[in-house]
Amino acid sequence: MAVLFIIIALFALGNMLLEYKRDLMMMQQNSYRRERYMKWLSTSGDTTSIIRLCGMGAFLFSLVAFASELLGMVVIIAFDCFCGTRLLSARYKKPLVWTARAKRIFSVMCVLSALIIALVAIFYGDASLKRIAFLVAVCATGLYAASHVVIMAAVALLQPVEKHINKGYYDDAARILNGVQGLKVIGITGSYGKTSTKHYLNRILCEQFNVLMTPGSYNTTMGVIRTVREMMQPYTEIFICEMGAKNVGDIKEICDLVHPSIGIVTAVGEQHLESFKSIENVQRTKFELIDSLPSDGVAFVNNDFPFVANRGVDNVECHRYSIAQGNGGEYFVKSMVFSADGTDFTLSTPAGEYDFHTRLIGEFNISNLIPAIAVAIYLGMNIEKIKYAVSRIEQVEHRLSLKRIPGSYTIIDDAFNSNPDGSRMALDVLASMTGGKKFVITPGMIELGEKQYEYNKRLGEKIAGSVDEAIIVGQYNHDAIMDGLLAGNMEPTRIHAVATFTDAYTLLTKMAGSGDYVLLENDLPDTFK
Repeated sequence: MAVLFIIIALFALGNMLLEYKRDLMMMQQNSYRRERYMKWLSTSGDTTSIIRLCGMGAFLFSLVAFASELLGMVVIIAFDCFCGTRLLSARYKKPLVWTARAKRIFSVMCVLSALIIALVAIFYGDASLKRIAFLVAVCATGLYAASHVVIMAAVALLQPVEKHINKGYYDDAARILNGVQGLKVIGITGSYGKTSTKHYLNRILCEQFNVLMTPGSYNTTMGVIRTVREMMQPYTEIFICEMGAKNVGDIKEICDLVHPSIGIVTAVGEQHLESFKSIENVQRTKFELIDSLPSDGVAFVNNDFPFVANRGVDNVECHRYSIAQGNGGEYFVKSMVFSADGTDFTLSTPAGEYDFHTRLIGEFNISNLIPAIAVAIYLGMNIEKIKYAVSRIEQVEHRLSLKRIPGSYTIIDDAFNSNPDGSRMALDVLASMTGGKKFVITPGMIELGEKQYEYNKRLGEKIAGSVDEAIIVGQYNHDAIMDGLLAGNMEPTRIHAVATFTDAYTLLTKMAGSGDYVLLENDLPDTFK
């Protein structure tokens, strides 16, 4: 019996550690910020999920007076087998990355758990292995149910350590940057469009300069620091630094490290309103980049957005650009034609008018391409080199990129970071396609604060006028999008609600065929249902 109890205790510990790993993944996706993690807890219902409540029930049942130790262990092993199987088989869009910080947090969680289990065993156990194993199993089950508390305690305890470590990384990155002679830093920020602009600018400038850009979405201070420490070379001429923000002061913190001399603001829109609270705060934060430029610096800002156009810039030379001629941009598009091969457009600049061809499609992609061309002209690149580079730019994955499936439908992939303006433009691209039925698959948009419902309802209304079939994924924005679809007079028979993207693709294979077009509009991380 003692051996059986020990085996059950080991199962319980394993189940606890698997749950700790899942919680750590969610903490990582919330940037290790306890306030954001707690926000996720309050909106996701994870603390009151059926499985977590079952874990608490198993823990409490094993403690009640009328339950024998054997019966309690039976309940615990049944729960562990069910929950452990679920945790081991789960697949996530963005799984846990075992960074040094993640390992530290996990280690502290394990130490805290071991201390709790040891104290319980000392005060409530006896000399028998059976009794100790029982207490270990009970504690492990209880800690599983309370794993959110354990991980927040671990993060809090490590906060001084992380602050000290980050300071060392920051100082090292500053030393490296100061050691690169003649380095020119180009900062790019905006509510959206900054990653695409970064890639386009990098492709153009690489024709003439040795360029380093922040990879992927390394747009936080620590992401920039990691890029500098791991990738910066003594011969790097230009550093393109994407700067993201979710709070006032985030952009300034990055600027204080890298000291940009050229700044690009791609957009100021209503995104991340849950943290910014107002679009005025978004504007103030994005323009921290422009305010940080030296007196001999230069700014390029997108006048297509009212909260960019109405923000004066008097500390540096400022050039404004736009898609439409009437928006006050020095750089603007005079004509634009979309085709299956991409886009042909004429760009008016202070130096003259130039014709370009690009594989990119969509007004939003061309808008992101304009400042890349403008900066290249400012840096003295030959226009023919710029034209060649523009014609060779590849579509950035998940940002309005085309994927043709041989013998089947064409996917317009706009799955990354959807926003009100971007989704509208993506649906316009879909509506312009000819030759087949049009489908959209979307879970809606997130982080819009009090305007979450309003903008997702508008999305539904736009979808109703742009597609033949709509597939709505998940529950997070379901009601708002459905209300918009119905307000747009879309027939209910053409609206399909599914639980997951897997279900959406299964349904799509039954409905879509050769010549059809499918827009993937946004994807939600695992922190959203």
